[in-house]
Amino acid sequence: MRVTQSMISQHTLRNMSSNYEKLMNLQEQATSGKKLNRPSDDPISAVKSLNYRTNLNENNQYKENFTEAYKWLDNSDGSLEEANKVMQRIRELTVSASNGTKLEDEREAIRLEVSGLKEHLVSIANKNIEGKFLFNGINTGQAPVDNKSGTIVVGASEKPISIELSKGLSIDVSTDGTDVFSQAFFDNLTKLEQSLAEGSSGEEIGDQLSAMDENINAIISARTLIGARTNRLEIMEARLNEQGELLEKKLSDVEDIDFEKAIMDLQMQETVQRAALAVGAKIMQPSLVDFLA
Repeated sequence: MRVTQSMISQHTLRNMSSNYEKLMNLQEQATSGKKLNRPSDDPISAVKSLNYRTNLNENNQYKENFTEAYKWLDNSDGSLEEANKVMQRIRELTVSASNGTKLEDEREAIRLEVSGLKEHLVSIANKNIEGKFLFNGINTGQAPVDNKSGTIVVGASEKPISIELSKGLSIDVSTDGTDVFSQAFFDNLTKLEQSLAEGSSGEEIGDQLSAMDENINAIISARTLIGARTNRLEIMEARLNEQGELLEKKLSDVEDIDFEKAIMDLQMQETVQRAALAVGAKIMQPSLVDFLA
């Protein structure tokens, strides 16, 4: 086959065009910092990138779920800590009232304080965070304890709130109010209040210390369960963070460029392009045909 000047020129132009395309891609990578700027750059890596990003989005959603779970547990524990302090004070008052030397007006002062503390425990049982009641399970729109009629009535137990923290694994984050603020819990307080109002003997009032201890133990048991759940959350969150870091590293390996290598490749390609232009200028000399045309 005879090689003509026209064939040499066309071949040179094709090579120069290919070099320009490579140079443009390298410049784009160096500017964006990404190896993948469109799926066509590397279809296999693009599929991997899509999978990693999907997994990362799921990971980030679970992180938000952890935040919500901690909010429930922390608020519940804080409320129960407050309830425990109130019950400890009521127990102190019970011990004080069991002293047979207390005067009638002193007993009345104790009764009034116990009554006020009982009302405060009702408000704790009906603690509302961001429009949601803490101690009524999934029925977050209804207060678990009714005290409007002057008689404390505790509602039935509701299904607990469960939050998914990893694929296929959910944990209960709400505390069953009836395990703590049960009907018996408030009946114990009402009985103590009535005993103080009726002038019961110090011994009779002292006999109610066991009921106060039952209330305190119910609070402690609930806080222990919350503590166990919190510990489990911390372990799961640490594992989730490790998975997130691993996914980010894999995504970076697929998408991100090695800047040092990218700059070297770009400089090399620029050198190749300049050489191609110099060679092309010599090969594609004007001929008589060019002038005739």
